[in-house]
Amino acid sequence: MPSFQKMSLNSSAALSPVGPWGGKGTFLVSLLALPLLVAGCQKKTPPPQMPPQPVDVVTLKTQPVTLETSLPGRTDAYEQAQIRPQVNGVIVSRDFEQGADVKAGQQLFQIYIAPYQAAYDQAKAQLLNAQAAAARANGQLKRYRPLVAAHAVSSQDFDNTLATAREAEAQVAQAKASVEAAAVNLNYTHVRAPISGRIGRTLYTPGALLTAGQTQAIAVVTRLDPIYVDVNLAASDMLRLKRELANGQVERSGADAAAVSLKLEDSSDYPTRGKLQLSEVTVDPSTGTLVMRAVFPNPDHLLLPGMFVHAHIQEGIEPNGLLVPQVAVARDAKGNPYVMIVDGENKVAQRSIQISRTVGDSWLVSDGLKPGEKVIVNGLQKVQPGAKVTPHNVPADVPPAGKAE
Repeated sequence: MPSFQKMSLNSSAALSPVGPWGGKGTFLVSLLALPLLVAGCQKKTPPPQMPPQPVDVVTLKTQPVTLETSLPGRTDAYEQAQIRPQVNGVIVSRDFEQGADVKAGQQLFQIYIAPYQAAYDQAKAQLLNAQAAAARANGQLKRYRPLVAAHAVSSQDFDNTLATAREAEAQVAQAKASVEAAAVNLNYTHVRAPISGRIGRTLYTPGALLTAGQTQAIAVVTRLDPIYVDVNLAASDMLRLKRELANGQVERSGADAAAVSLKLEDSSDYPTRGKLQLSEVTVDPSTGTLVMRAVFPNPDHLLLPGMFVHAHIQEGIEPNGLLVPQVAVARDAKGNPYVMIVDGENKVAQRSIQISRTVGDSWLVSDGLKPGEKVIVNGLQKVQPGAKVTPHNVPADVPPAGKAE
C-alpha cells in the first residue's frame, strides 16, 4: 500500500485551480480516486456456498414378502333359470313369495287348466277308439290265417285284413302320441321351478295373459350356493400361475386348483376361501386377457351376482424381498424405472432398477439395488445426480410381511 504525505490545506489552496502537485485540478481528482485505490488493495472474498440439501432416505433391508396376485372381478350365478311359459293361458294363481327360496319342482304359477284337461281327455278317448279298432282288425287277421292256408279265403282278402290290422296299430301309436302331447301341455299349466334357489321379483299376477315361448321371463330363479367369481387375467400371468401351480408354489385347493381368497367391495375379507378353475380356453386378441373362474361356497348368501370383488391368489413367500416406496420410483423418457440413492460420500446418484409387482405402497425390486443402500424418498425435486446432500433416515411404511399384488 503506498503511503501519502500528510497535508494541511487552507481555504485558498482548496479553492485554487492549481493543486499542490502542479497540475490543474490534480489534487481534487487524487482525493476522489483514493477510496478506489484502497478498495483495490483489499483481498476479494468468495461468495458464500449453499449448505447441502437435506433429504429423507430409506435404508433398504431384506424382509419376507408374501407374493399374491390380486385380480378384480365380478360374481356370477352358479345356476340361473329364467322361467317362461310353455303354453298359452291366463294365470290363475301365483304360489310363491317374491325373494324367497324355492325348491326344484315347486309350483310357481298355475295357468288356467280346463282347456288342456279337455284336450287330454279327448286324446285318451281317441286312443281307446284306436285300440278297439286294432283289436277288431287283429281278431279278423287271426281267423284268416288258418283259412288262407286251407285256401278257404283268397290271398287278396288275407292281405287286405293284414293291412287293416297294421293301420289299426299305427292309429293306436298315433293316439298314444297325442295323449302324451296333451299330458305335456297339461303339465305345463303347472309352472314349476327347474332348479333350487332364490326367486326374484315378478311383474306377473293372477289374471295376466301368458304366451308360449314369450321373450320376457315371468320369474327368475338363481342358485346362490356356490357362486362363481369371474376375473380377467393377462395371458402372461396365466402362464406364470400354471407354472407356479405345477411347481407347488401356489397354494392348492383340491387336486388341480389354486386357493383363492376374496375381498369384498367394502374392503372386508370374505370368510371362506374358494378354488380357481382354469376354464377359459381362448384369449381375447384385443386385450391379451382371458376370463378365469373361481368357485366360492356361499351358504349365507352374502355374495350376490353382479358384485365387484377382488380375488387374491397366494403364490408363496419371497424370503429376501427388497421393498422400495412407490414415491421414490420415477421413470425416464423410455418408461424405465429408476431411483435416486445417496452414496457413501453423501452424493446423489441415479440408479436404474427392475420392479416386479406392487406390495401395498411399495415396489418389489428384482434387480438394481442392494440391502443397505439409501434411497431418497423426499426432496427429489431439489437434487441432481452428483449433488451433495444431508440424508435423514426415515422408516419405510411397509409391514415386515407385505402382500404382493
